[in-house]
Amino acid sequence: MTRSYGATATSPGERFTDSQFLVLMNRVLALIVAGLSCVLCKQPRHGAPMYRYSFASLSNVLSSWCQYEALKFVSFPTQVLAKASKVIPVMLMGKLVSRRSYEHWEYLTAGLISIGVSMFLLSSGPEPRSSPATTLSGLILLAGYIAFDSFTSNWQDALFSYKMSSVQMMFGVNLFSCLFTVGSLLEQGALLEGTRFMGRHSEFAAHALLLSICSACGQLFIFYTIGQFGAAVFTIIMTLRQAFAILLSCLLYGHTVTVVGGLGVAVVFAALLLRVYARGRLKQRGKKPVPMESPVQKV
Repeated sequence: MTRSYGATATSPGERFTDSQFLVLMNRVLALIVAGLSCVLCKQPRHGAPMYRYSFASLSNVLSSWCQYEALKFVSFPTQVLAKASKVIPVMLMGKLVSRRSYEHWEYLTAGLISIGVSMFLLSSGPEPRSSPATTLSGLILLAGYIAFDSFTSNWQDALFSYKMSSVQMMFGVNLFSCLFTVGSLLEQGALLEGTRFMGRHSEFAAHALLLSICSACGQLFIFYTIGQFGAAVFTIIMTLRQAFAILLSCLLYGHTVTVVGGLGVAVVFAALLLRVYARGRLKQRGKKPVPMESPVQKV
């Protein structure tokens, strides 16, 4: 979307501007990959009602809309704090949707991770000049983004109680996502225009296909992580991804890390070590041998 296609000596070419059409391509390819996996590989017997996938798809669409709309009305620090603090809302939503219970140390480590990531991201660079001031409308949209996004991963987590595989989940969610996206594009009249643009520029079609392949592979990891480890762990991974991406950029390109940023990284690693230690202690307690009753001699 940032480059021109079909440029010649006499023509500057044209740019593709409809991100929703790219989202549709991603979901169509993910649907095809999941469908082929379900057909070619043995899967558990599917028992979930199909309509239940629509809730996760709709909440995903709404969270994306709230996220992008909120960027028009909130400042850069507010965006960072909102994205870094999603772990706690996901855990609270898990209590409502999945009936999950969390220990006090899990809330503590989640809070420390959010604080550490926020410190690191806010100190990684100056605020963009184009960053708008935070308004009440932006805060409401951010709250909607966090709520819908927390519901999506927890609803998918709850659906795994039907003993389905990750590719079955991927197929069901993307099926309804395709339907919702096609309906939106048809209502805007953008579906045919996107298809014509692809027909005019084969290079764009190749780039969009590569983007869709990467998206489909990413979804395989996402649904597997949610199915095996739950929504809270998945959100922690996605939160830490932002910090690790910036940290890697600092190492590769020689950017300096401030004292506050370094302290934030230390807080994150301390929280992760505490989480690993607490889980290890719980496993040790669970493996303690049950004392056997002394044999009773019969007289």
